[in-house]
Amino acid sequence: MTAFAGALAGIVLWAPYGKDGLLDGFEGATNWDVVRYGLPLMVIGGIAAALAVFFLVRRDWKRALGCVAAIGVLFALGVAVDALAGAPRPECHDPC
Repeated sequence: MTAFAGALAGIVLWAPYGKDGLLDGFEGATNWDVVRYGLPLMVIGGIAAALAVFFLVRRDWKRALGCVAAIGVLFALGVAVDALAGAPRPECHDPC
């Protein structure tokens, strides 16, 4: 149940980011990378965060530390994927 709650939390936290990438792309373009990379990272991160809290409550420090390390790795992967996506495209408010 803890992992399921963490996965749901990851999806809820991903939703605004995913909506912006899927629906509000530059010139109506859809960016499927938010689903391909962002969603799995957020779901796995949510599961790891929920398990870290679960292990902290049970005072299992080694497993909690392992989950925190996994969250750090997932965060670094997310930053790397976002950085490799390139610079954000400029919004074109005036005639370009």
